[in-house]
Amino acid sequence: MIKYELVCRKCDNVFDSWFAASKEYEKLKKLKHINCHFCGSLKVEKNLMSPNIVNNKEDNSEILKDKKYLKLKNKIREYQKLIKENFKYVGENFANEARSIHYNEKNQSKGIYGKATTKEVKELQEEGIETEIVPWIDNKEN
Repeated sequence: MIKYELVCRKCDNVFDSWFAASKEYEKLKKLKHINCHFCGSLKVEKNLMSPNIVNNKEDNSEILKDKKYLKLKNKIREYQKLIKENFKYVGENFANEARSIHYNEKNQSKGIYGKATTKEVKELQEEGIETEIVPWIDNKEN
């Protein structure tokens, strides 16, 4: 089955119609069996349409998308747990703490994590201070 958006060239009425195949549309048009349901005109043509691609793979279903989302969310939570257990939380002071560790050779502090603006992260990277942006899920979120 194929669905076409049709337009009446007489009254500009736009409507959809289903056909067994694209050749079926041509056959019915030639036999003058396609007419406008509004004005009855035979001046009906296929309208320009974007393709509607259907993928029969199950991964397009909402259920599997939800499962993939939950799997990704759980993986992020695992990383968060690893980070919390192995790094020191410095909150909003991340950029200053990162500089302190980087420029103070005596400071052998374990790694840190916290919050930084995009601008601060860019500045740190320009200074040669390695940083990573990690997606973070607030525990209050569902």
